[in-house]
Amino acid sequence: MSLQAVDTLIHPGWIVPVVPRGTVLEAYSIALSGDRISAILPREETRDIQAARVLELPQHALLPGLVNCHGHAAMSLLRGYADDQPLMPWLEQHIWPAEAAHVNAEFVRDGTELAVAEMLRSGTTTFSDMYFFPDASAEVAQRLGIRCQISFPVLEFPTAWARNANEYISKGLSLYHDLKHSALVNICFGPHAPYTVAEENLSRIGVIAAELDCAIHIHLHESKGEVLQAVELNGERPLDTLHRLGLLGPRTQCVHMTDLGEQDMALLAQTGASVVHCPQSNMKLASGACPVSKLSEKGINVALGTDSAASNNDLNLFAEMQTAALLAKLHSGDATALPAADALAMATINGARALGMQEHIGSLETGKQADLIAVDLSGPETQPLYNILSQLVYACNGSQVSHSWVAGQLLMEQRELTHIDLAALSARTRDWQATISNTQEQAQ
Repeated sequence: MSLQAVDTLIHPGWIVPVVPRGTVLEAYSIALSGDRISAILPREETRDIQAARVLELPQHALLPGLVNCHGHAAMSLLRGYADDQPLMPWLEQHIWPAEAAHVNAEFVRDGTELAVAEMLRSGTTTFSDMYFFPDASAEVAQRLGIRCQISFPVLEFPTAWARNANEYISKGLSLYHDLKHSALVNICFGPHAPYTVAEENLSRIGVIAAELDCAIHIHLHESKGEVLQAVELNGERPLDTLHRLGLLGPRTQCVHMTDLGEQDMALLAQTGASVVHCPQSNMKLASGACPVSKLSEKGINVALGTDSAASNNDLNLFAEMQTAALLAKLHSGDATALPAADALAMATINGARALGMQEHIGSLETGKQADLIAVDLSGPETQPLYNILSQLVYACNGSQVSHSWVAGQLLMEQRELTHIDLAALSARTRDWQATISNTQEQAQ
């Protein structure tokens, strides 16, 4: 085979390309050139390839970098701050007051870096973020070399970042135009939820997003109580409201979706909107369970998200895959529901599809971006190896990830992050913990 010199040639034990579904390649190698995958081919055909670097990973599986489709990265600094609370008291009595007291650009920079370190160490190479000071989040992502979608928040009430919906939208659109040519960061609309954004502003977002072909990322049907309240106040379910206002379409990312009827699922299928399932956060807040099996049967794209470390309490998509698979079986009463191959797809190609990035990431295919991870399967926790896909979903916990690449750049090698000073980051994290704890004690 004729192939030009490449930057990196990797010889793993297995390649899990995700597409086609359930495929596992043995005795294959992968070549990286620049920011792309330049070849996936049998190892015996690589003898004449000149590579600047060759990696022998005989006990490892190579797979696409995981795609975390929902989170609030900077809230990693509030991990464990207000546990064991239901959703609305958790938000209104604990999280929102803490954010009002402490959130600024520095908080967001440090919290986002902490989140990125955790995500890279557990296999995530692309994440979606919705939080205040999105310019600070975007700066950190670009500096650290990780891929992301930043959904700028829109709310009716003031925060440290903006005073009202007009200012949120104005600042967000400015960021969108500043970064529209970024190779790593996509900016989209992030109206918080139908109950925190007025209809006139939701409608305005729908119009502008359509003009820009820009995604919309929104918390939706997070609990039965939210849906009932909407029906009582507005006479319709939140999903119907979004549809009436023109916000539902293939670029819409509906986060949580725990309370769904047949009419809701029919509307999702009709409009092509994606669902982002956050099983661990929803379980911890007792919000409900997204009916993943029914959604998949109807052809609706379902991706995975961790939500924030304040409600999860980790950003580990390996744990999320396992939880999603087990919860789907329990919720449906069907042990065959959401098999390992489908759970892995939710964390990779489905996530890429939800973010509109499926042509670039989410599977290992020649010509796609070189976003991939190596998972060491040699440890006792993942032996013996009867089924690679099952081991990845049911046995791995994220600590087996040894290498992470984004756009061909090695961001973690043998568990060592190449762009993050963990000691300095840990010191700043401890400083935030002390500051927030002191404020909490003074308020009691």
